[in-house]
Amino acid sequence: MKLLRIGKKGNEKPAAMDKDGKIRDISSHVQDLKPDHLNFNTITKLQSLELSSLPELSSNERIGSCITNPGKFVAIGLNFSDHAAETGAKPPTEPIVFMKATSCINGPNDDIEITKDSKKLDWEVELGVVIGKHTKHISENQSQDHILGYCLVNDVSEREWQIEKMGQWVKGKSHDTYGPIGPYLVTKDEISDVNNLNMSLDLNGERMQTGNTNTMIFNVNIIVSYLSKFMSLHPGDIITTGTPPGVGMGMKPQKFLKAGDKMRLSVDNLGEQNSKVVLV
Repeated sequence: MKLLRIGKKGNEKPAAMDKDGKIRDISSHVQDLKPDHLNFNTITKLQSLELSSLPELSSNERIGSCITNPGKFVAIGLNFSDHAAETGAKPPTEPIVFMKATSCINGPNDDIEITKDSKKLDWEVELGVVIGKHTKHISENQSQDHILGYCLVNDVSEREWQIEKMGQWVKGKSHDTYGPIGPYLVTKDEISDVNNLNMSLDLNGERMQTGNTNTMIFNVNIIVSYLSKFMSLHPGDIITTGTPPGVGMGMKPQKFLKAGDKMRLSVDNLGEQNSKVVLV
């Protein structure tokens, strides 16, 4: 099932894609795609609906973030061996964990802000994991029982703030708009092999990133189990799992985003994002 949120920012309606690709209003069955409703019971009820009988929403309306108000937005760094190599880092022996502020969450096609103080704004196409029930101290083979679905994430990163400003990476990862997610939350039953998804990112029509989740150092089951040892995960929590090579920081010479740049991101079965960088 593909779930999404449609409408102006702050006034989105929950929706689902029917078998004909039409967007259907599901607000009569679920209030919103927020933690209270992002659980397996709700998904089972929604999957039983005859979507074609529900009101159709215009495909020309804005698509909001596929989840609103998650409790946590957790991220994994340097999780692709070829990305670690391009940055000059050794592949980690355990997942590198950092957080993105939930206030950075953005619609998949919304503008991405660049401030006058930003010098090294970068892009990262990633696979996002959405948790579906309370998760604590689980084994790897239990992870799929706790994963509700997946979404596309752009882990927008200001590298100077992240690396050169001291302290935690969270500073370079959390500015408003630095967390576009969606367009869809895709339930896991629609993903035949999460460990073999093609990923790409184009900048102004030029391919920058090409990758596949099969080169992840730590797969999603390992990541969910690993995180559950250090923090409880709750329904609606998002985990973004790392990026393939082709980021601006890894280029020679380095290349960073500027106002007016346009990005197109894609992950198999998870849709695409199209965003523009704007000066604020």
